[in-house]
Parts: sequence; C-alpha cells; structure tokens
Amino acid sequence: MKRNALLINNARIIDPAGNVDEIGSILIKDGVIQQTGNNITESAPQVIDATGLVACPGFIDLHCHLREPGFEEKETVASGAAAASRSGFTTICCMPNTNPPLDNAAIIDYVNIIAARHSSRITILPVGCITKNREGKEITDMTELAGAGCAAFSDDGNPVSSSRIMALAMEKAAVIGLPVIDHCEDLELSRGGQMHDGWVAARLGLKGIPATAEESITARDIALAEMTGARLHITHVSTRGAVELIRIAKSKGLPVTADVTPHHLTLTDERVAGNPLSPGEALAYDTLAKVNPPLRTAADIAALVLGINDGTIDAIATDHAPHTLEDKLCEFEMAAFGISGFETAFGVLMTLVREGKISLNTLIARMTMGPSKILINKFGRTGSLKAASIADIALLDLNREWIVDKSNFLSKGKNTPFNGYRLKGMVVATIHRGEIAYRHS
Repeated sequence: MKRNALLINNARIIDPAGNVDEIGSILIKDGVIQQTGNNITESAPQVIDATGLVACPGFIDLHCHLREPGFEEKETVASGAAAASRSGFTTICCMPNTNPPLDNAAIIDYVNIIAARHSSRITILPVGCITKNREGKEITDMTELAGAGCAAFSDDGNPVSSSRIMALAMEKAAVIGLPVIDHCEDLELSRGGQMHDGWVAARLGLKGIPATAEESITARDIALAEMTGARLHITHVSTRGAVELIRIAKSKGLPVTADVTPHHLTLTDERVAGNPLSPGEALAYDTLAKVNPPLRTAADIAALVLGINDGTIDAIATDHAPHTLEDKLCEFEMAAFGISGFETAFGVLMTLVREGKISLNTLIARMTMGPSKILINKFGRTGSLKAASIADIALLDLNREWIVDKSNFLSKGKNTPFNGYRLKGMVVATIHRGEIAYRHS
C-alpha cells in the first residue's frame, strides 16, 4: 500500500552523511526520500512548514533496554517505542537481558512480532546473546540468531569473562558479519562496587568501581578483535583510558568502534551526592545517578568529548534502562543500576553544543551516520537524507526551552537524574518511513 507524499519546506537540512547544511526542502514519496534541496517544484498533499527548525536523519540508538519479555513492569516494547519516537529515534537496538534472554530464534521471533505492531512508529532491531542464558559458558547458535534478524551480538551487562569463549564468539561473528557489542567490565575488579572509585565514593562510604575494570577488558577485547578479525563495538565508554585504547586500535586499522551515553558526557560522580534542581529528592546517595558503568570524573568527560570530536567515538547511544520506583527508592547498595535515557537525550546533549564543546553537526553525525555505519546499513538505507534513503527524519527546535518532568515521560521508567533540569533544544516531530510518527502539540 502506497503512502501519501510529504513535503517538508524551509528547514535547515543537516545531513552529515552528505556533508549538507543548508536551508531547503525534502520531498518524500512511498516512504523514501525523492529529493532534497532548494529546487523542488513538486507539491504534496501533506506539507510541513519547518521554518526555524532543523531537519536531520532520524536518530539511531545502538543500545537500549525495552525489558519485554519478562520485566514488563519496568517497560514494554509499546511504551519504549513511544518514548523513543517522541525523542527523535527512528531505529533502536534492544539488548538481550530479558527473561528469557534473547538467546534463541524463538525468542527473537517473539520480539519481532511485538515490534511489528509498532512498525509505523519505529524500527526495532533485537540484539542476540553471545552465550546461552548470558552465562558466559557456551556460545549461542549465532547463525540461527542472525537468520532470525539480530542486528548484533551481546551479553550486555554480563560481560563474557572467559577469553576463550569470547574468542570463539568473535570468530563466529566475523564469519557472520555482525558486530559484537561489549560491555567491558572485569567483574573481579568491580564486584560489589556501587559508583566510581574516587573521592566522592570515599566520602559517602561506598565501594568504588575502578576505571581499570573497564580498561582491562577493553584492552583484552581489542586484542581478540585483532586476532579474529571480528567487528568489535565497545558500548557506553566511560573512562579516558578506554578512549585512548580505542584510539590506538583505530590507528592500527582494527575493526573497532565505540559509543558513549549522554549521561557519561554530561554528569560526574558528584551527581550521586544529589540533585539540587529537584526539591524533595534525596540530597545524597541519589540512586537516580546510579548507573553501570558509573558516572566518572570531569577529566573522563573531557576525554570522551575529545573522542567524539576526533572520531575515536563513533556514536552516541542512550543505554535507556527503565526501572520501577521500587528499584530506585531504596538503599543505595540495593538500588538497580540504570537511567531512563530516551526522553532527555537530545536536550541534554544540546548543552554540550551550547557550551561550545561539540558542534551541532558533530552531534547529529554521532546520532545518525555513525551508528548507521556500525549497522552497515544491513537493515535499511538509514542515517542519511540522500535521495533513495528511507525517509526517517527528526525535526528539531534548537531554541525550545523546557524543564524535565519525569512524570510526563511516555516511558514507564521515571528514573532520570535530570529531573528538574532546564534544557534548550527539543525534538518537535519524528518521521518514520515517510509517516509522521510523533508531533509535538
């Protein structure tokens, strides 16, 4: 069935994949971009006047948690899809730490069936497990998972401790041609840790998670990628040492990519001491700032920003990790790790643009072209506004100010450390495959 044509007029079109930054129009027919530029003469039954707005490719999130099946009290595919679409995302990759985990084709098929119900709003790509039940003991039938539609392989928060098992998995992934997404953490070094191992942890009396826990496994997996030829993607990088290891790997031409989250780019471990912008919430031991890997130091943030700017870090991913109120409203040591990240992502990242730390074009590149290249466009012509690309588009109002109010989130997860923050920059519309999936009222 053919879709109606759609014309977006008078937008500032930013498409890093085509090195485009100009005022113009975008013509869409049958879910595909037909033409972009200043000389479009055709009309369309649907017209959006985007004067004063930025039009860019729809955002692509390589790392999020939709919790279904098994943890529907935290999030469902439906609620996660709604929150992501509202936030400018048109493609998201959901991680496999569900119950049961995504370690066989039947479970992947189940997620795909649920995701298909929301296919007019967003594209959802499941990530399959590296090992059975995410236990790190025996690799899954990765060929079967790929055939069922997995975008990548990961054991997510259960890093594969055995170098032998990881090497076998990387060898298989190299043959299949899909990336391995790794949460780099040496569990022997991090066991029992609650936050970054620094002066804040010492003052609060909390056991710390050292930077070395991330950096040691990052180094190991880069070595395994060199040995096997597998495409290794290191997710939610948080330390300056890890950034430098990735930079060296890239200088050697190794197939290594990386992403970083909005919270690791903007918050330090001091945020655990409380949120003064949200009266009534805890002034110390703030579980809303408890995340794994933990929030680090200002020096780490500076290294992450440099990595974004020089291309060492390819993508920005939310690591959207929704939790229930009970998961967070408890003693710090008992609280779950994770931040609900979809609905604050763009606004939070715009603070870096306004502070002159990164350019708007670089930000958009890391949310569109960068992750698209990691997925090697295997799942569609996304991440660009070039003619013949899938019409996935986000419309952005760079000057819209708003205050984060977690009670208004579409996600079931209200666990954000940004509650009460005043942000400038908002997604006002999301177009998925040529259809308006979200529009700010």
